[in-house]
Amino acid sequence: MKKSRLTGPLFAALAFLTGNNAYSQDDLLRALELASNNDPVVREARAQYNVNHTGWMIGLSGLLPSVSLNGSSSRNTAGPTETFTYSPGYNQHSWGASLNQSLINFESWYTFQAARDTEKQSLATLAQAEQQLILRVVTAYFDVLRSQNNLALLRTQEQAAQQVMDQMQQRYELGFAEISDVYDTQAAYSSARVNRMDEENVLQQRIRALEIITGGSHQRLESLVDDFPVVSAEPNNIDEWLQRTKNNNPNIKSAEYLLAANQDTARAAKSAMLPTLTMSGAYTYNAAYQNSYGSAQPQEANESIRFGLNLTVPLFRGGASRARMQRAYYTVDANREALDRITRQSETTTLNSFNSIETAVQTVQARAENVAIAQNALNATEVGIEVGTRNAVDLVQAQRALFQAQRDYANARYDYVINMLTLKQSAGVLS
Repeated sequence: MKKSRLTGPLFAALAFLTGNNAYSQDDLLRALELASNNDPVVREARAQYNVNHTGWMIGLSGLLPSVSLNGSSSRNTAGPTETFTYSPGYNQHSWGASLNQSLINFESWYTFQAARDTEKQSLATLAQAEQQLILRVVTAYFDVLRSQNNLALLRTQEQAAQQVMDQMQQRYELGFAEISDVYDTQAAYSSARVNRMDEENVLQQRIRALEIITGGSHQRLESLVDDFPVVSAEPNNIDEWLQRTKNNNPNIKSAEYLLAANQDTARAAKSAMLPTLTMSGAYTYNAAYQNSYGSAQPQEANESIRFGLNLTVPLFRGGASRARMQRAYYTVDANREALDRITRQSETTTLNSFNSIETAVQTVQARAENVAIAQNALNATEVGIEVGTRNAVDLVQAQRALFQAQRDYANARYDYVINMLTLKQSAGVLS
């Protein structure tokens, strides 16, 4: 097959997600390229498409003529047992050609139609697998970035807790604090330390999860550019997105093609009880040679040409034809219900993603404001320390609040990107 369609315009469209160095060692573009070549889910879908494409050609063969050649050569001798010898005999040679063509065979026609719809269904399944791969890579990629941000925050919290613990220990030794205060700060530091170690483990697990999808190694990942645009979905109309979902969603298209294929299979099962008409033709040449004094002498040769029409009317096959027809139509009923279920689920995903984008736009703006507020608070605390109105505990808390706001802002942007891609994937326009 041709190289995956992921390697074309899709990568150009997704390049804006990465930093300025679009082809750095560990950016999102490289992760998608690796995944498109190494992910077993997509490779399985491609292989299954090849299988169904072959089935389409097999179905077509039932409508095309079949031609065959045949030939034979034999030695014929006969005589009484007492005087039998091999030499008094003759050689016989023959060859021929035959042609068969179905003129009326509804079962073969509908079988071909079912195979063609099955190929389309597998192509839609492949498109769905490739689009899901984008979401899986982006989600795994951003999970690593989230964990990196969380780890930086927890390390800061651990340092802050240690500073508070050391300060409280000094105050206790000077008689300005109770022992319970010391125990509380020690417990806070121990908790922050454990949380940091847990997050380090989570980070390694998430890096491994990304490497499993891509089949490559990732040590340093590029984050979103600072001026990454966070805007509403375009068009900003849920009805248009729902209509796109009905028309383009790969899951819906796959279910539609599967329904069509099984409808044709049911028609083929029903047509198995109908008469068939076949045209046949054959040409045959036969020649016999008799041995006479060591040489072969022609004895007899003839040619024949035959054309005909063969009508077959099935009468009874033990009830198997009717049972196959009933089973096929029951399968159609099940596929119709599955199509309705998948359509509802896809529309729900589209609706939820659209609403999540609108919420994410406002959330990102609010988180950005929180970062600015936390930065101003930290600056004010630093000034307060210089003039003696704030202490080190206040400084640690202000630093922790800033890092928390920065983490929330980064997560809000990641959520926005994932929701946008989920919306486009659900609408079938992620290409």
